[in-house]
Amino acid sequence: MHVPDGFINAPVSAVAGVVAAGAVAVGLRGARRELDERTAPLAGLVAAFIFAVQMLNFPVAAGTSGHLLGGALAAILVGPYTGVLCIAVVLLMQGILFADGGLTALGVNITVMGVVTTVVAYALFRGLTRVLPRTRRSTTVAAFVAALVSVPAAAVAFTAIYAIGGTTDVPIGKVLTAMVGVHVLIGIGEAAITALTVGAVIAVRPDLVHGARGLTAPLKLRVDGALIDAPVAAPSPAPVAARSTRKVWATGLVAALVLAGFVSFYASANPDGLEKVAADKGIDEKVQEHGAADSPLADYGVKDVSNARVSGGLAGVIGVGATVVVGSGVFWAVRRRRTPEAPTTRTTESV
Repeated sequence: MHVPDGFINAPVSAVAGVVAAGAVAVGLRGARRELDERTAPLAGLVAAFIFAVQMLNFPVAAGTSGHLLGGALAAILVGPYTGVLCIAVVLLMQGILFADGGLTALGVNITVMGVVTTVVAYALFRGLTRVLPRTRRSTTVAAFVAALVSVPAAAVAFTAIYAIGGTTDVPIGKVLTAMVGVHVLIGIGEAAITALTVGAVIAVRPDLVHGARGLTAPLKLRVDGALIDAPVAAPSPAPVAARSTRKVWATGLVAALVLAGFVSFYASANPDGLEKVAADKGIDEKVQEHGAADSPLADYGVKDVSNARVSGGLAGVIGVGATVVVGSGVFWAVRRRRTPEAPTTRTTESV
């Protein structure tokens, strides 16, 4: 789904850049309310994990592969505003360091892969969690469905942008059919990855999953034949170690490094959904060379390292490291700018 330079003309790319910049600005403002001292460091980890998993192309049809987009996963784990920022950080790292996704098309990519997937997935996820039983299992099911739908939604968004600013004259109806068809298949893989990840984190630390907050049904007691909510016990002061996120952060980082540094070598080499459709329908006739094609990490390999396994592994590790550093820095800065909560009336009166 990474749109290269040359697919979309300059005026529409500029408009998409303005839309993306506005979405990032809204995300920065909204993320202040979503992030706290525990989740701010994890948001950078989510971005790094998505970067790593995006390196794992999986086969979806003859000669075609797909990879995680990550909007649904980010939105459910850390919130929709922070989720948009996570995808923007990933796309920025990929475009600058690895020549993946055009630089002039960065606004298009953030809009399609970041904004559309996050908004569609989180809206559907929230709608489903309101009607499904309030359990961890239903939360995972909602995550699966939301992620599945978000991928073809992104395909529709790209087709709409191409209909307005595409650089080649192709039948849009055929492009739409091909894009949605292949990305429905990719969406199944996206849904499986998202559901497995969300389910794993909920099983260990449900308090760290933004989309799982308040979803657990209250304990019921039967009194005189009727079910009533059990009284909520006052929270006991927990030791600082019990609230620490270091173990989750370290486990997630190790997983991302292993995926990007080792497992990525076994990813499918087939073109992804957009590349396949572009080649079949003639969308790529005016594709341009990437502005960062001379990057020492271009195409996810380290320049002058001849061994393909080592070169790709090193590139993946460097990418995970760069993404977690940049992402953590951004989210920590956003957290520090969070507006302090106003004192309550009770506090004021006591003073």
